[in-house]
Amino acid sequence: MVLTLSVAIITKNEEANLARTLESVRWADEIVIVDCGSTDRTAEIAQEYGAKVFVESWKGFGAQKNSAIEKCTSDWLLALDADEEVSAELAGEIRQMLAGRSEQGAYFLPRRNFFLSRWVRHGGYFPDAKLRLLRRGTGLFEERIVHETIRTTGPAGRMRGSLLHHAYPTLDGYIEHMNRYSSLGAGQALERRKTSRGWPAFVWNVAVVPVATFAYNYFFRLGFLDGREGLLLHLYHSAYVSWKYAKAWERDGRTT
Repeated sequence: MVLTLSVAIITKNEEANLARTLESVRWADEIVIVDCGSTDRTAEIAQEYGAKVFVESWKGFGAQKNSAIEKCTSDWLLALDADEEVSAELAGEIRQMLAGRSEQGAYFLPRRNFFLSRWVRHGGYFPDAKLRLLRRGTGLFEERIVHETIRTTGPAGRMRGSLLHHAYPTLDGYIEHMNRYSSLGAGQALERRKTSRGWPAFVWNVAVVPVATFAYNYFFRLGFLDGREGLLLHLYHSAYVSWKYAKAWERDGRTT
């Protein structure tokens, strides 16, 4: 017996990405989309691909994704972001798994991250394995402010085929994304009481940690092999780290 697969996606104004994503999984048995009030053609594109579309107010990344997962009805589910694409190799591997018998309850999927249309192979950006494929009912996303991950009760294997992550096609988009995520990360830092109080902590978090992050990823993890795109990516990622802790300090009352 061939097992069935549901795909779960959350969206808001994703008309630039969604058709590519849905085209890569149109072979799935069910596509469930939870949309957060898109004002572009997101819902129309989803309906063209036969997706089940639910419109809900924003509850946070983890809670929103869990809402989509809980609406899925197939034996297995695949959680995707709207800017991700299932490669042909990965699609074939998943379909082969569904046609056979898997001893695993979940799978990590390697992810290729693209920055300014270049596949970033170094600096810790590949294989960037994400747990996204699991038996229905065996796991959910942690409800964190940002960087939410799936927690599952079953054993997890690894697929060879990759997710393709088209996250940052332009510098404007990347900088806007990092600005928004640094604000979310600041909230998470405050929850963990990493507030940069006092001069030593402030200098360490806002200056030393970002510089060390750049040096580690760019030199020791060979990020320089990704050319100009690699330099820009690691330079601006280190700026994101600085912004995150600076915003946490600002929200904490700018304690000296």
